Amino acid sequence: MGPGDWLVNERPLFVTPEFAIQLVRECMMMMFWLSAPFLIAGFVTGIITSLIQIVTSIQDAAFSTVPRLAVFLLVATIAMPWVLQKAMGYAASILGNLSRYAG
Repeated sequence: MGPGDWLVNERPLFVTPEFAIQLVRECMMMMFWLSAPFLIAGFVTGIITSLIQIVTSIQDAAFSTVPRLAVFLLVATIAMPWVLQKAMGYAASILGNLSRYAG
């Protein structure tokens, strides 16, 4: 089987507006799930840091920034294999079917 040859049961898909909307929806959901661990960690760290600032009356900008950056680094270190696996799987599924979308 050479490049550009079709499989027996494969037919070209025409990109309709509904199909394009579905692709964009899947892309947005993938971006949401990939960014969720970072957003949740940042939100929780921000709430905890704000509560500590309220209780101790410390209003230093570095006190709120440094813990948030440290947590982002920790989450990036822990979640990166999962994020890369999901992103590569999604990219492979989109690019693997690209010839079918060209018609």
